[in-house]
Amino acid sequence: MIQSIDIVLPLEKSEDDAARRQAAAAKLGIPVHNIGGVRLRKHSIDARQRAVKVQLRLDVSLDGPLPPDITPQWSAPALASGAEKVIIVGCGPAGLFAALRCLENGRKPVLLERGKDASARRFDLAPILREGRVIEESNYCFGEGGAGTFSDGKLYTRATKRGPVAKVYEVLVAHGAPDEILTDAHPHIGSNLLPNVVKAIRNSIIAAGGEVRFQTKVTDFLISNGRLRGVVTAAGDEIQADSVILATGHSARDIYRLLAEKKILQEAKPFAVGFRIEHPQPFIDQTQYHLDPGQERPRLLPAARYRLATKIRGRGVHSFCMCPGGWIVPASTENDEVVVNGMSLSRRDSPFANSGMVATVEPEDVQPLVKEHGILAGLAFQKALERTAKKAGGGGQVAPGQRVTDFLTGRISNSLPDTSYFPGMTSAPLHDLLPQWITSRMREGFKLFGRQMHGYISENALLLGFETRTSSPVRIPRRDDTLEHPEISGLFPCGEGAGYAGGIVSAAMDGLRVADAACGVAR
Repeated sequence: MIQSIDIVLPLEKSEDDAARRQAAAAKLGIPVHNIGGVRLRKHSIDARQRAVKVQLRLDVSLDGPLPPDITPQWSAPALASGAEKVIIVGCGPAGLFAALRCLENGRKPVLLERGKDASARRFDLAPILREGRVIEESNYCFGEGGAGTFSDGKLYTRATKRGPVAKVYEVLVAHGAPDEILTDAHPHIGSNLLPNVVKAIRNSIIAAGGEVRFQTKVTDFLISNGRLRGVVTAAGDEIQADSVILATGHSARDIYRLLAEKKILQEAKPFAVGFRIEHPQPFIDQTQYHLDPGQERPRLLPAARYRLATKIRGRGVHSFCMCPGGWIVPASTENDEVVVNGMSLSRRDSPFANSGMVATVEPEDVQPLVKEHGILAGLAFQKALERTAKKAGGGGQVAPGQRVTDFLTGRISNSLPDTSYFPGMTSAPLHDLLPQWITSRMREGFKLFGRQMHGYISENALLLGFETRTSSPVRIPRRDDTLEHPEISGLFPCGEGAGYAGGIVSAAMDGLRVADAACGVAR
């Protein structure tokens, strides 16, 4: 007989099998020798008190060994000759998981990606880091795996009601992700491991009969009598299918423009803009784990993270995509802009911690831009900030920076602390570069967070501008029943770029759901 139980152990005993067995026996009220085996199912750290505890969920076998654990695998039935095609535009998590589900449903996915494969894409990151030159179709945002490939690989999601989170984790493990993501409460792969996982998924798609075409940018839609019949590529090729899943991510601004030109309905939605804020990781460890000054983080504890959020005069101010032991990276997709984002490797061993720190922008906040830009007013607002950052940085991908203490008092920083941001930074008045309705809220938010997290506001806290790609400023609407666009049959908006996801896992789940709809499968 197998029972699932929850126990709590001190940090120093949390990985000790004997301690786990003893705690399990005590929980069940049986002798230790009656326990045949224990297997970890969930692991989370409770650092609310000075003595850190570890919460464990265990499968416990009584009076016999546990059966072998099942290693996750992925497979699909052989495609029938002449299987119906589904075009998928975008090779991020939404597109990749949509392709896998199409194959499971007996349909042939044709996956079109404007950027390069993950291996070639690595080489295109060097110019942006070392020369400040963006390769506009292959960068931190565009290419195999989407923006998530080289921006951390965090898998934690609150979207558990949207779909099968465990299914997503199992597919990732089946393609080489570490087993720990199945048990960690805040799973993370890391930007050094995720590219190989993405390549393995691509190989599965091809082996099962799907197509993956890189450097294939979609520039037009084939529409007839209110139905999408296919797409046109930059090379002039027409690719036809009765279903097109649009999973292009939040930075494919040309797609939004194409939709607007063709008068295909889009909707304005809230988004957020702000900074990357960076601290020394030892400070975050100290404050989150209640360590004494100078005390090293215990080996069993990961680099500490945090989450901060408040609402000020009707607008949210909050941390976003926090990267413990991480790096700030240039996420620009064009050469006339500077955009910053965060990433970390699987070890999370950088001496820095960074996070987005952003304020919500509602559609009414960009109303003055609607007359000129219409539904794309939010996009124009983002772009204006990115160009401002480019000018303030002084060239290349140099980012404008300011100490948080100087941002609060409205002074240009005479010097800046060390940073993980490789292209470099220059001191700039960030407090004047953002609209004052954002700056004032950010200041109030920082003061509140400084009271909640002592030391968060200090001379060592650095702001870099700007974090603008938190989400899309528009949503591509879809029907609740068929998930098709309400005006264009056969067009299935999907994932983060369409406004229905906010990270790797939620995008992957949306890809699964939309693929079922595109294949006519009820689930």
